[in-house]
Formats: sequence, structure tokens, C-alpha cells
Amino acid sequence: MSFDTTAPAAKTRVQRRRHYLMCKPTHFEVVYAINPWMDPAKPVDTELAVLQWERLRELYLELGHTVDLIDPVPGLPDMVYAANGATVVDGRVLGASFRNEERRPEGPAYLEWFRANGFTESHDPEYVNEGEGDFLVTGRFVLAGYGFRSDARSHREAQSVFGRPVISLELIDPRYYHLDTALAVLDGEEIMYNPEAFSRSSLEVLRTLFPDALEVSAEDAAVFGLNAVSDGLNVVLPEAASGLAEQLRARGFHPIGMDLSELLKGGGSVKCCTLEIRH
Repeated sequence: MSFDTTAPAAKTRVQRRRHYLMCKPTHFEVVYAINPWMDPAKPVDTELAVLQWERLRELYLELGHTVDLIDPVPGLPDMVYAANGATVVDGRVLGASFRNEERRPEGPAYLEWFRANGFTESHDPEYVNEGEGDFLVTGRFVLAGYGFRSDARSHREAQSVFGRPVISLELIDPRYYHLDTALAVLDGEEIMYNPEAFSRSSLEVLRTLFPDALEVSAEDAAVFGLNAVSDGLNVVLPEAASGLAEQLRARGFHPIGMDLSELLKGGGSVKCCTLEIRH
């Protein structure tokens, strides 16, 4: 399969300041395996994970974004993957409910943070959803993944909470168990994705709704290149996704590579560590 490395002509990009929530990986370790990236037999350097995470947080601040922190909870090593903790659209919060028992306490911890910080429209989830792991927000839609973690019934729940059309997308490759490992929103209705991660029908939906989307190679997807964060100009992504960085430059974006290799041992990278608060 070949991939289009050209694009609609590069245009002037506009940065939009964002508000993020992050969780320091103080207690990060890999002691169980709930995705193909996790191997408890491989040693984890928690100090290095903290250092890599700090560099990501500092980058966001240097770019002018606001970063709030939630306190890490002992015994919840995956709490660093803040994107899974909730979804926030127009100040409305839909809490997360995790499929795996090991992560279930994270949902209430994140929802408590939002309620303590003045988010009055905060909803306890009825169905399993893993936050922005499977809910990604474009200008018009909420793109919603299912197949491995989130229950498809949570898509109707999200549409009811947020009042936006929710587009269901089926994931078929267990390496890309969350939508945010297979697709990223770049700006408005502009997205990038790995075609091989989706069912045929979902791929048809993506190509119909987003005909100018950037289709990413299997090689760049395999280094978690799509687990990226964009502010409309700057795209923060794993530094190993060098081919994708070139594609982004061709479209007028400013890619910034980061080394989060230690956190990838838990199955997460830039986006997984970053929960966006949309007011």
C-alpha cells in the first residue's frame, strides 16, 4: 500500500492556546499487561519516565499553553496517561469508566479533580469509555473508537452529554487499541490517521468525511506517531516518527519530536499524557 505524502497546498497555520491536564508519572511502572506494548518482564526506569514527562510539560508551557496537574495516586501506575481520564467539550465533562480492573479507580479520581475545580457539568459514565483515548474532538464531530476498550454504547452517551454528532469508528488492530493511537486531530476538521487500524466500513467513513486527511504509514504508526498533540500550528509527536514529521511540514505544520520512550513501555506517548480541557 502506498501513502500520499503530498497534501493540499501548505497554508498559513494559526496556533491556538490550549488548556491541558497532566499527571506526573511518580508511580509509573509496568506490573501488568493490558495492551500489546506492556511487558512486565522489561525493566522500567521511573526516574527517566519522570524526566521525559517533565520535558513534555515544559514544552507545553514554552508554547504558551496552560497546564494543570492532578496528583498521582499510589498504586495507579497508568494514571500518567491523563487523556484516558475524561473527555471535556464546551466545559462539560464525561467521566471515564475503564474496561480493565487495574485502571478502574482512575475514573473517579479524575472526575473528583474536575468537580473540585469548578466543573459543575460533570457526568458519571454509564458505559465503559476510556476518555480521550477513544473520544477525539474535531471542529464539528466527536470521533469515537470502539473494538478493544470503549463500549459502543458510550458513543450515544457522549452525544447526549456534549450535544455534538458522534462518529463511531471500529478499531481492528490490537496494537492500536485506543483511537488516539490510530488517529489525531490536527486543526478543525483536519486529521491524520493510520488506515490499517480501521475496519473497511470505518475507513470509508473517514475518507468520506475527511477527504483531505493525512494518511500515515504503518512505520510511523508503529512508533506511536499518531499519539500526537496539535495546537493548530505545532504538532508534538514521538521523535521516531520522522516520515510523518516531513508530511506535517509539507502541510505547513511545525512538528516537534519528543522522546517518551520510557512511557511507551506502558502503551502511551504524547497524547496519552495530555488531556485537553475545552472550555
